[in-house]
Amino acid sequence: MLQKIKHYFKELLFFTLFITIFANGLSLYKAQELNRSDLNLKPTKLIDNTLYTPNRDKPLMVHVWATWCPVCKVEADNIDRISKYYEVITIATNSGTDYEIHKYLQDNDLKYRVINDTENILSDNLNVHVLPTTLIYDKNQKLVFSEVGYTSSFGLFIRMLWVSF
Repeated sequence: MLQKIKHYFKELLFFTLFITIFANGLSLYKAQELNRSDLNLKPTKLIDNTLYTPNRDKPLMVHVWATWCPVCKVEADNIDRISKYYEVITIATNSGTDYEIHKYLQDNDLKYRVINDTENILSDNLNVHVLPTTLIYDKNQKLVFSEVGYTSSFGLFIRMLWVSF
């Protein structure tokens, strides 16, 4: 019996390792397609009708997501958590009206700032074709990290900490 448990544990460990390597490889491949130019985010209207102006002295995380995206839903708490400590702006693409996005945020108890990209102008400029996509810029607005797909809170915190120095 113990031998069977060891065997299944090894299989589970191997499968987890394989999936992790595959997912990171896929993320790296998809991230190469992103627009690598410097960020030029002008003052922009948020869904709550306030104006967002990036703080030029701090690193910035830009997170592109959609309300209908299942991976985005799983990752939403991670983005919300990090937005309490770092500057984060999110771009909701193909997600409906400002009211629908606001309701989605309320229903899921999310507090991060959102730009409604109804015409996909921002996501197209960033060359984002897979959701979620997270871009991390240093204080000089140079792209340092890009992730396609799910990223853990720990991974996001490490990346933001890295670009803070």
